[in-house]
Amino acid sequence: MDILGKRKLWYTISTTVIVIGLLFLMINGLNLGIDFNGGTLMEFSFAENVTAEEVRAVLERIEIAEDSKIQQSESAGEHGVIIRAKTLESEEIVTVDNAIREEFKSAEMLRTEMVGPTIGRELRINALLALIAASIAIVAYISFRFEFRFAVVSIITLMHDVLITLGIFAILGREVNTPFVAALLTIVGYSINDTIVIFDRIRENMKLMHKVPFIKQANTAVVDTLPRSINTSITTLITILAIYFFGGASIQTFMLALFIGMFAGTYSSIFVASPLLVTWQERISK
Repeated sequence: MDILGKRKLWYTISTTVIVIGLLFLMINGLNLGIDFNGGTLMEFSFAENVTAEEVRAVLERIEIAEDSKIQQSESAGEHGVIIRAKTLESEEIVTVDNAIREEFKSAEMLRTEMVGPTIGRELRINALLALIAASIAIVAYISFRFEFRFAVVSIITLMHDVLITLGIFAILGREVNTPFVAALLTIVGYSINDTIVIFDRIRENMKLMHKVPFIKQANTAVVDTLPRSINTSITTLITILAIYFFGGASIQTFMLALFIGMFAGTYSSIFVASPLLVTWQERISK
């Protein structure tokens, strides 16, 4: 299997997906949850189909519609609505609940969450610091255990996985919250583990096959570890899907981000990391 000989194809696929995701990020942005923006979130489920416009009409009557975002909620069952508003007092939350129940007899409030703007800002900063700290630690470890170029390539592949996950969430319009950040950190750890397995086999081949061109050393390493990578990923993804569908609404964001990121991580470990090493080596040899 000449996987690395087709590396331009793998680069094209990755670049296309990332560019599309970045376009959606620039146009629509991320649907940041109240964890990051601050405010009040209320989620309702209904027995009948209730549109966001109908809910907004109710909020307008009680003068809470201003600066409120209302959208359909897949996690609340077949018919559900999420209301994101400015920070509301307890009395205002009760007023909204009563107004919704009065208008829609089958309405049921599933959850209410409140986060102040200061906490939201701190969470954004801490989330970024966590990703940076993880990246620095990975670079230091891989530089020590392998070579600096292996560390650089590892960080590029991790950025690849994170950007794809962010891009798809922007395309889907799914809420980005604290569990999403936890999922990104989990993705980083899972993806780098798969990449290191392949890198370790490349390092062995560099010693055992030193008379063979580097591209063949790397390609042999990828092919040798391919069954392990695929089997491990399939079993993990099946488990994630099971939890996504049967684990409840509160964990769906985390599991969806994990599914996207681990799928992208498996792809990048096989089709991005080693090809980048080959490209680097070819540039050095010229």
